[in-house]
Amino acid sequence: MDDEQQQEVTTTRKVTLKALPLGEAVSVGALAEKMQVDPVQVIKQLMRAGIFASINQAVDFETAAVIARPFGFAARKIEEASGLGLSGVAEDSSSSSLASRPAVVTILGHVDHGKTTLLDAIRSTNVVDKEAGGITQHIGAYQVLHNNSPITFIDTPGHEAFTAMRARGAQVTDIAILVIAADDGVMPQTSEAINHIKAAEVPIIVAINKMDSLEADPEKIRRQLAEHELLVEKWGGDVIDAEVSAKTGDGLDDLLESIELVAEMAELKADPERPGVGVVVEAELDRNRGVACTVLVQTGTLHVGDFIVVGSVRGRVKALVSDKGERVTTAGPTMPVEVLGLSELPVAGDRLIVVEDEKSARGAVEQKLRNEDLNRMKRATLEDVGSLISSGQAKELCLILKTDVQGSVDAVRQSLEQLNTTETQVRIVHSATGAITETDVLLAVASEAIIIGFNVKPDQGAQRLADHDNVQIRLYNIIYRLTEDIEKALSGLLEPETQDFVEGTAEVRAIFALGRTRKSAGCYITDGKFTRGDRARVLRAGEEIFDGSIAGLKRFKDDVREVLSGYECGVSLDGFNDFIEGDIIEAHRERLV
Repeated sequence: MDDEQQQEVTTTRKVTLKALPLGEAVSVGALAEKMQVDPVQVIKQLMRAGIFASINQAVDFETAAVIARPFGFAARKIEEASGLGLSGVAEDSSSSSLASRPAVVTILGHVDHGKTTLLDAIRSTNVVDKEAGGITQHIGAYQVLHNNSPITFIDTPGHEAFTAMRARGAQVTDIAILVIAADDGVMPQTSEAINHIKAAEVPIIVAINKMDSLEADPEKIRRQLAEHELLVEKWGGDVIDAEVSAKTGDGLDDLLESIELVAEMAELKADPERPGVGVVVEAELDRNRGVACTVLVQTGTLHVGDFIVVGSVRGRVKALVSDKGERVTTAGPTMPVEVLGLSELPVAGDRLIVVEDEKSARGAVEQKLRNEDLNRMKRATLEDVGSLISSGQAKELCLILKTDVQGSVDAVRQSLEQLNTTETQVRIVHSATGAITETDVLLAVASEAIIIGFNVKPDQGAQRLADHDNVQIRLYNIIYRLTEDIEKALSGLLEPETQDFVEGTAEVRAIFALGRTRKSAGCYITDGKFTRGDRARVLRAGEEIFDGSIAGLKRFKDDVREVLSGYECGVSLDGFNDFIEGDIIEAHRERLV
């Protein structure tokens, strides 16, 4: 233990406590180890506080601080391994090595409105012909020069990918280009893209494309934009728009100059001297090269040979390939580059960080997994927001509204807007007709919103994603009950309603020893899924004999967070070892309804 850790803190009660440096989150086992006490004692202390957690589960700093005091420790918050980038990109504002950096621009819009064709025209290359059916199938990142200044473009298959990255904590974009066809207008996907851009809180530049068409009507586009609370500069607003033709090239210089103007006003800077930090834009498994992922370096410099952590995957950079297909040895701020050297596929939106060595990489991955668990546990519910509003800690309730018909959208919006006061208000992040989709859930994560469904239900994928990310979906079929609950939430009076749902079922087929005292059940998941940290009940001859938390899940020798139906796994339960073959284990979870 270093001198800092041995520092003593004297409280106002004259009780001497040992200082305990902790980050944003710590597992129960790690907390016990830091205090050099039996983990069982820590778990008991948590239970006294009404918190049920296994040795492998993470608790936040505030909880850990309360639990530590009876053991003679005063928790002190520290930055989470800033060199590892676990708390996001470290602020560069105090660095003496700050330098201006290029802007990162994302192109969004309705399908077939010319997003990729526009980028193709800017790059003076032929990207669009390489795509199946002329529709972008993946995310690409490219850097172009205009007036000898680089601009980085991200071409996405849609706002879903944009928001997916945002939902994973990756604020990649400095400027969003909204492409709208002048001969078509604002379409449903355009409206969705607008709401997703607003949630990301980045400047919007509207590119009114296909001005070469005889049916082009830019004024109609501007009227439609005004209906979405986007007022262009020509109409006295602050949104820049540019009339362009990707086909002829007309107006492209004006668009690029607008980008440079917005970027200049933002005064974008980064520190190229620090270790590299970036975000995965896309990833694929190449038959010849292995895992290849396109990374946008956000700050610092990435080098060949660097040890890296990408989400929950670690590796070492074997090669860097530029967007021109050239091998490079380094990649600086806002440079898109293909990275080779990972053993597994990362996910778009995963953060790349440079670490000192393989040991640091392993520790960073473990911390990442703990933080993910903690973030899911922290996701706000309607009841939570209501409590924050009533205590003065929040003034806004963010909702995503999905209904069966447009008339219902208008009626519900009008009813909810009537609940607004000078102190509190409802903000509809996005509203549309149709079933609740995965895109809605991603937007809810990114904007910290609650999803409201009126006469609609979530599709299977959306429900699965909502369960995984702890996003609350509340369903209604009577409008006054919907508005009543929202009004109660705004007043802090809404009482939570929960129901127990079976998440998965497994059959015990073998028993394995875990050390001297613990046992694991070798199981086959017959239905649903098992997730580490969920509760599970053991059924024998149809009768429940135990109910506790899932302490561990294993696939072969690897610890995993989740196992789906049709797979075998090892299941260990906190406080239970008396498995026999033929037992049925039901994973279950209480959900707010």
